[in-house]
Amino acid sequence: MSRPGIALFVLEALPNARAVRRFVADHAAEIAFVGLSNAERPSSGGLVGQVRQHLVRSGPAILPYLGVNFGLPDLLAPLSGVTRRLAGASGAATATPLKTLCAQHGIPTLTVDDVNGAEVAAAFDSYAPDVIVTFHFDQILSARTLALAPLGGLNVHPGLLPRHRGPVPTIHALAEPEPAFGVTVHRLAVTIDAGAILAQEVVTMPADTTATRASVILHEHGRALLDPLLDQLAEGTLPAGESPAILPYCPFPDRTLLRRLRQGGRRLTDVRDLGEALALSALA
Repeated sequence: MSRPGIALFVLEALPNARAVRRFVADHAAEIAFVGLSNAERPSSGGLVGQVRQHLVRSGPAILPYLGVNFGLPDLLAPLSGVTRRLAGASGAATATPLKTLCAQHGIPTLTVDDVNGAEVAAAFDSYAPDVIVTFHFDQILSARTLALAPLGGLNVHPGLLPRHRGPVPTIHALAEPEPAFGVTVHRLAVTIDAGAILAQEVVTMPADTTATRASVILHEHGRALLDPLLDQLAEGTLPAGESPAILPYCPFPDRTLLRRLRQGGRRLTDVRDLGEALALSALA
């Protein structure tokens, strides 16, 4: 059975890091190239501009969440070689930053400032992948870019679509009176998180689960859902899926939502998450 070549697009961060590293290690022979989103790209305002936008919308309460999920993993990644050796995890895929892991497997990588730009189009020309997989990716693929992959694209979304479309579904799930967590794998479409649903799983979380920890767990479940879908894709038996209703988009939280979470004793992140972020490139 010939497996389809994969163009994998990722923003590596705490929520998806270990899951996507496992995915790359398991599917190295099938991955044509990996596009690593540049979180500090000028088009999104750069690091300073993005922090300013978050502060205006969400207030300072969002900063620990951003630091644990994105800031610390990015800051500590250059030290990963030293920390892995000290921790005895130098060969572990789950402790190896994605760019380094790809180099070990001979997988080409590119830093993506614009997923719909000329550099990405050139990568499709050079490596000719069959299918796109996005795994915690923060850029929207245009219809033209999606059309570059003959078999279309799949996305892992750590939420129960069609609810909680957007970049931080576990925050919005946690804000519900009765939080319901789950993961969805769906077809990529131009409208954000609106493609046909191919697989979905409800995942029960402990009462003290943070939005951060829920996202880490759900990405692992999403990786497990993705594998059989890729098998079906290779066999030509992947179903069309169920086209969901398009419910309201859920962006990063505003101050009101964060206040409601605090009043309900629900947390975006905690010291356990901080420890996971610090250990991300040190422990298997």
